[in-house]
Order: sequence, then C-alpha cells, then structure tokens
Amino acid sequence: FRPAQLTTVGKRCCLWIQDLCLDLQNLERARDDLRFRGVKGTTGTQASFLQLFEGDHSKVEELDRIVTTKAGFKRAYMVTGQTYSRKVDIEVLSVLASLGASVHKICTDIRLLANLKEIEEPFEKDQIGSSAMPYKRNPMRSERCCSLARHLMTLVLDPLQTASVQWFERTLDDSANRRVCLAEAFLTADIILSTLQNISEGLVVYPKVIERRIRQELPFMATENIIMAMVKAGGNRQDCHEKIRVLSQKAAAVVKQEGGDNDFIARVRADAYFSPIHKQLESLLDPSSFTGRAPQQVAKFLKEEVRPALIPYQSKMGGKIELAL
Repeated sequence: FRPAQLTTVGKRCCLWIQDLCLDLQNLERARDDLRFRGVKGTTGTQASFLQLFEGDHSKVEELDRIVTTKAGFKRAYMVTGQTYSRKVDIEVLSVLASLGASVHKICTDIRLLANLKEIEEPFEKDQIGSSAMPYKRNPMRSERCCSLARHLMTLVLDPLQTASVQWFERTLDDSANRRVCLAEAFLTADIILSTLQNISEGLVVYPKVIERRIRQELPFMATENIIMAMVKAGGNRQDCHEKIRVLSQKAAAVVKQEGGDNDFIARVRADAYFSPIHKQLESLLDPSSFTGRAPQQVAKFLKEEVRPALIPYQSKMGGKIELAL
C-alpha cells in the first residue's frame, strides 16, 4: 500500500479476473473429476451383489455400470469403503475455499481503493453508510464478501479432519459434519459470488481523483527518467543523483511537515543544473509512459484467455459477456 510504478484500473481488474478464471478452471476440473460410488455394498466389497448374482462377477460389474450411468456419472470409483473416500470432500471444499481467497483479495483491494476515493462499489441513493457518521460511504458489500469469504476458507478444515480420522472402511462421525460444512460451503460461495457480481456491475471509477494522486506521487517516480535524460544530455550520473536526492528530500519535507503539494518538479525547473532537459520535463512526466504495456496486456488477456473461457457460458448469461468485456 505504498506508491510504486503506475498501473491501470484495467490491468488491476484483469488480475482479479485472472484469479477468478483460475477458480473457474478448478471448479470445472473438480466437477469433471467427480465419480460415483456405485454399487459397492456395505463395506465396498460387493459381496451381497455377488451372492445375488450367484457368483457372476460380470453381472455385478454391469449393474455397477448401469446404476452409475442412471445417476448421471460417467465413471465410478473402482474401490470404496462404506463410502467414497472423504478426500473427495477435501477436493471440493478446497476449490471453494480458494474461490473465497480470490474474492477476499478482490474486495480488500476495492475497500482500500474506496478509502482513497479512487473506486467505489455501488451506493444506493438512500443507503446509510454508517449509523453513527452520516457522511460515511462504507463499502458494505465488499466488507460482507470479506467476512463471508473468511468463513468459506475455514470450512475446508472440516473435511480435512474428517478424512484423517476415518477408521478402516468408515466411521459414522463424518455424517453430521458433512451435512453442515458441504451445504454451508456451497451456499456461502453462492452469496459471495452474487454479491461480487452486484459490486462489479455497479463499480464506479473516479479518474480525477486518480489523476490528482498521480500528480502528487509521479514527480518522485520520475526521478529515474530524469537521471537517464540528464546522462543522455552529457551529465554525470553520480552528480545528477546527488542533486535529485537533495531536491527530493526538500520536496518531501514540504509534503510531510507543511502539508503542502509536491514541488519537486518546480525545484528541478528552478535549478540551472537541469537546464539541458527542462524542455523534456513534460514528456518525462507523462503518466502513460509509466504504465508500460498494461493496455496491451489487458487487450490480449481479454481476447485470448477470458473470452474463450466464457464462451461455454454465453447462452446462460443472456449475451452479457461481450457487453461486460
């Protein structure tokens, strides 16, 4: 949370989207990896079915296949105990917990940016931001997502412990726990995602506030560019570095001790030492020259990774994908 090299709102959003795309991939993988327990009998040996079919193993296997298909699964586990391995529950909840971490990180970023007044989540006309302080616009949706995401992340501890204490083919202490944690995980993930959708669809960006902060911080960020320009103009790097060190500390003192604006560039303009590059200062301070390939990265990422990943969901989202991107 310290000033550093500039990025763009779009690039930061793409980092959020990339995490969500990874979660989507993991969810699809976990779903596709799920198998049916199948017709395995009390402890998984299929003994009762083998007896029913008078020792005909092929009929037992065929029954297993038919029931698996009718249950909507492509595959069944070849070996089970009284239940399928409880490690399957770990896999499912790990994916949901990872999604919780992604949403928590996104909403934490939004909360920090809201404090800077650069970005805000949607705020209703009659919404009360604080019961005590009427002027406040607390990011309540993002706060709610973070709160629920923490709960979602902790739920994976339940199946971890359950799987580790299963005695032999199964112990019955798994049942009550699973009925709670599995349902809670899916319900919590659902409300987190619907809230995040509400936030993202109504997200507000304030370019003028961003511009003001850049003006405050950019002069110090531009020092390296100024040094390079001076060296190209024939200056000595060490001498230039010392000049800038002194001027930047004086400018920092004005900001920190007097509450004034950053006047570093004004000091550079007033110093005859930097006269060889005075005409270049405007271009050296162009914010777009500090964001690198962020615009190109965003365009490439949306085109080559996000859109292909969402194509299967196009019809389900009512054609909103192209509009959103």
